[in-house]
Amino acid sequence: MTEALIAALFVFVLASFTGFEIINKVPPTLHTPLMSGSNAISGIAVLGAIVASGARDTNLSVILGLIAVILAMVNVVGGFLVTDRMLQMFKKKEIKA
Repeated sequence: MTEALIAALFVFVLASFTGFEIINKVPPTLHTPLMSGSNAISGIAVLGAIVASGARDTNLSVILGLIAVILAMVNVVGGFLVTDRMLQMFKKKEIKA
């Protein structure tokens, strides 16, 4: 393995542990608003996945890029659905006569 790959794996593992610890420390009342804000970051992940799949260096990069696009889009759509559901709780209900 090259030094760049080892460094990238090291950063990935550290980021995974850090993210896991940060998410576990968030109280439930803040989870949904924070998830709503993280949808923009997930949008950046979608763009990165599109760039990765568009390189067409190998078939593997295209397949992995496609999987990344699908998973990132599931994350974005799911986040917006949860946010929309949360906002529906605060709307006033109409009284039908």
